[in-house]
Amino acid sequence: MRKLLLTLSFLVAFSQIHAAYMLIPMDRQQKNHLKAYGLTYWVLTQNVEISWLLNYRGGSFMFQHHSILENEARIRGISYEIIADVQAASILNEIADPQSNMDEMKLQKAPRIAVYTPKSKLPWDDAVTLALTYAEVPYDIVYDEEVIGGSLPLYDWLHLHHEDFTGQFGKFWAAYRTAQWYIEDVRTTESMAQRLGFSKVSDLKRAVAKKIREFTAGGGYLFAMCSAPDSYDVALAAEHIDICDVMFDGDPSQQDANDHLNYDNCFAFTGFSVVLNPYEYEISNIDVSTTRRVSIADDFFTLFEFSAKWDPVPTMLTQNHEKVIKGFMGQTTAFNKDFIKPNVVIMGENKSANEARYIHSSYGKGTWTFYGGHDPEDYQHLVGDPPTDLNLYPNSPGYRLILNNVLFPAAKKKKQKT
Repeated sequence: MRKLLLTLSFLVAFSQIHAAYMLIPMDRQQKNHLKAYGLTYWVLTQNVEISWLLNYRGGSFMFQHHSILENEARIRGISYEIIADVQAASILNEIADPQSNMDEMKLQKAPRIAVYTPKSKLPWDDAVTLALTYAEVPYDIVYDEEVIGGSLPLYDWLHLHHEDFTGQFGKFWAAYRTAQWYIEDVRTTESMAQRLGFSKVSDLKRAVAKKIREFTAGGGYLFAMCSAPDSYDVALAAEHIDICDVMFDGDPSQQDANDHLNYDNCFAFTGFSVVLNPYEYEISNIDVSTTRRVSIADDFFTLFEFSAKWDPVPTMLTQNHEKVIKGFMGQTTAFNKDFIKPNVVIMGENKSANEARYIHSSYGKGTWTFYGGHDPEDYQHLVGDPPTDLNLYPNSPGYRLILNNVLFPAAKKKKQKT
């Protein structure tokens, strides 16, 4: 009889443990928003399904409690709450109410992540790799040889380091052509192009851009920041045109290049012009860095509020504890709305300046998201500046937008409402 009572007591205790849930709040009560994403990713690697509670307390996460998961949250310094199953059910009922702008999105599998970035260390830093490293989200580094070699289908999510896909080496020539880091970057990139069978760096980068397009069309999730978004679309639009001047590829650019751009090739932009002047630190007029008249004090952008039940994708990508985000500069700071294609979803904008900061759409079976600016916590990051220490910004709403994209591929596809 005593043995039976002990067995029953164990079963009751076991059921109570598994009836409890962990809630990771993502409102202003969260001590470390950025590491909360890393914990969520890690929980997915333990084959635990997660409910992403869209628009509930800043886009909180909820999953079944286990002491191992709780201990990991404690180690990482993340705020969490242990709630009973009846409380979890109440939250889900509140979210399911047709009158509420909330929804539950199931996260089921940790995405395989790659960052397209050069192996050599250049004198600037990439916000996405900083965010992934700080949040403790694992990723692989791939670059031209891996992309041309066909490795992208191994991954679910790809980030484009602030690359120049036009083959103009970031248009740093005018200011930094005598700098050792620039000379070395040109040498190694030209060597890479020749090794992979391309006569020009621009030809290599265009081939890489097309491989990335195939990755996206096949169902990949693409994310890019700073100079990558506009230089990527420019490279695709100029597929059969030489837009590189002699100092970049050994021969002059085609002076009527802008008359022959094919905007149908582009993901996001149309009607733009390429900046052919090699002395001008600008790739195209998509970027607003040199034309905007916004002071630092007034430099903010606003996130749109989407219907969680009807537009779950942009809702996921805009989850945050703040809706007004401070701006930040970059080689590409933000996108001129006059050149954005009509099918593109604008998720964050500075309306008074006619600029979009955060945009998204689908391509084939996949999706892409472009985010303007270089570093959300460094207003004007310059060549040679030290990397941002994210220990100082654990609740950065600007960095949260990056990490929303990292978890996006883990979401279970929902049937379209009719």
